[in-house]
Amino acid sequence: MSLLYRFAADAVVLFHMAYALTVVLGLPLTWIGILRGQQWVRNFWWRCGHLAMIGIVVAEAWAGIPCPLTVWERNLRSLAGEQTYSGDFIANLVHNWLFYEAPQWAFTTVYSLFGLLVFFSFVVAPPRWPGRGKVPAEAS
Repeated sequence: MSLLYRFAADAVVLFHMAYALTVVLGLPLTWIGILRGQQWVRNFWWRCGHLAMIGIVVAEAWAGIPCPLTVWERNLRSLAGEQTYSGDFIANLVHNWLFYEAPQWAFTTVYSLFGLLVFFSFVVAPPRWPGRGKVPAEAS
């Protein structure tokens, strides 16, 4: 059974990483698309989904709530009999990749500023509402 828990914990951490990469890489990709005049950056679902994803992270940070994915992974690793890490998922990644430590308020500040940049991109290049700007089939 411990192998199943380990695989589940690995799946959670892979999803968590994909989530974090989508949030982090989504902003520069969106800005590059804006600067190049690409239409995909106006996609309503992409832009609202991206804003919602960073909004969740910012809300958790301000509320002092640990990320549920981090908690879930830790619990699964514990059930698998593996050693778990302490702290926030992103803080742990930063520590492991860059050997950098910072107080929690620093990460909250970075999350908040990043969220403001994502929100600001809505002002600079607002998404198109679904169904707007399309020519009806009868009119063409």
